[in-house]
This record gives sequence, C-alpha cells and structure tokens, in this order.
Amino acid sequence: MNTPLTIFTPAYNRAYILRELYRSLCAQTSSAFEWLIVDDGSTDGTQALAEEFIAEGAIAIRYIRQENGGKHTAINRGVGEARGELFFIVDSDDRLAPDAVETLLREWSSIRDDASFAGLSGVRVDFGGARIGGAFPFERIDCTALEIRMKYRIRGDLSEAFRTDVLKRYPFPVYPDERFCPEALVWNRIALRHKMRYTNHPIYRCEYRPDGLTAQIIRLRCRSPKASLLYYGELYRMPIPTLQRIKAAINFWRFAPYCTQRTLREKIAAIGLSATLWLPAGYAYGWLDRRRLQNPKS
Repeated sequence: MNTPLTIFTPAYNRAYILRELYRSLCAQTSSAFEWLIVDDGSTDGTQALAEEFIAEGAIAIRYIRQENGGKHTAINRGVGEARGELFFIVDSDDRLAPDAVETLLREWSSIRDDASFAGLSGVRVDFGGARIGGAFPFERIDCTALEIRMKYRIRGDLSEAFRTDVLKRYPFPVYPDERFCPEALVWNRIALRHKMRYTNHPIYRCEYRPDGLTAQIIRLRCRSPKASLLYYGELYRMPIPTLQRIKAAINFWRFAPYCTQRTLREKIAAIGLSATLWLPAGYAYGWLDRRRLQNPKS
C-alpha cells in the first residue's frame, strides 16, 4: 500500500450522476487519495466516462470492470485491489465535503497505531446540510459499530472508513444466485473484535434516490434470502439489547419463506430454537411485504 486512502465507488448504470462525485473529489483540500471505481457490469457508458476522468489527470483514478454481481461483490473486488491504508466507500450518487479527505486523515493520525481501531467515521448530511438520521450528540466517541447503534441509538447511515487490511479478513459472503448482502453483516462481525472512532464531522453528502438500494431494500432482501437470513441469524446471537434481538428474530422469519432451498429445521438451526417464538410475527410481516410488492400503489 502506498497511499493513505482509497476512496472506493461501486458503480452500476450511474453515468448520469457520477460526474457530480468526480467534481467533489477534484475539489478536495487534500489529494492524498486514490479513487478506485469498480464497475459492476454497467451498460450505460460508465466505462467511457471513467476513461474521460482518467484522461483529465486531475486526481489519481483506477477503473475496474466486472460482471454484475451486486455491490457486495464489488466491495470484495475493491478491497483486494485497493492501495490505500484506509478504504472509504462512497456511492456513485453521493458527494464529499471539500475537506472530507483532510478531516479523515487528520483524525486517523491520532489512532492509526492503535490496532484496536478498525477505522473511523464522520457523519452524513443531505445536500442542504441536515444530518441524516437526526442528532449526533458527540464531538467524538470510541465504540464498536454495534454500540453506536444499540447503546447510543445513533440512527441513519454513517460514513465509515475502514483499515483495508481489516476488511481483507472479513470478505462479504457471496451466493451465486443472489445480488445483495447487507453491509452491516460485515460491520457487525468486525465490531466483535474492533472499535471505531466516530466523529461529528459532516464529511459525506447524499440523498436517497428512487433507484438506490435504500428505496428497494425490502425487495432486495426478499430476492437475496440466504444473505438476509445469515445477517439476522448472526445479529440475533450478538450481544445486543433484548428488543433488538426480538426485531432480528422477527426479520429472520419475515424473509425465511423466500429461502426455499432450506428446510424449516435448517432455518431453526441457523438462528436457534428460542427464536421460533417470533415466527408468527415474522410470517405476518412477510405476508404484508408480499402484498405491498404485488400491489405497490395500494
């Protein structure tokens, strides 16, 4: 590794918006980063646009193309190719504040030599400057990814940059017939061994678009049930509050009917017998999901 930071962007048919991110990277107050784009099988001219950016020579850019496999497979590829000590995922329809790189590297310098830290994070704001997910009542706090959600009840997406060598030890599981895996599956696994430095710096600017993953999350989980059950099954067993364990169990059974390759006994083994108490509630939520997906305007 020969650069402090890899800014990683998985791209799939986002040529119409990718230039906005590029401009925000060119406007950074620090150039100590590479921009690594993994094109997940786009058919819209993303490659030509990336080649145009590279030819301009304004920032260090590498472009890699792969067959469509989903964002999690693009992250796996990016982690394997990254030259940065830190790996910072920035989605193709988002932007960075002008001082984002400078802020990350300044904060990182104070914890870099402490192996108990997997990385650090700033906060996300919308394009009007409002914090995504509400208040973040800390200037700085060191805790795990589980604690920031479950203990301190911070909501909304954050803007995490992880040690690349840590991410290499925690690849996303890949199921050939599925195109989605929750990022929190890996972040939670890391949280069992490492903490993060969370700061109140607004470094990441975003909005949730109709064609983004957030808008399609229920459909995506239904279409990728093995990854969904793995995520909720592991979450149920983690050291989290009782209410959150109940929610994990309900969501496990909510998506369980879509995993037709596994028997009920195998599903119970994946989460534990105690979680069957919440099977009726999960199946009820699943029934409502199917109705909404079949009649999206009802």
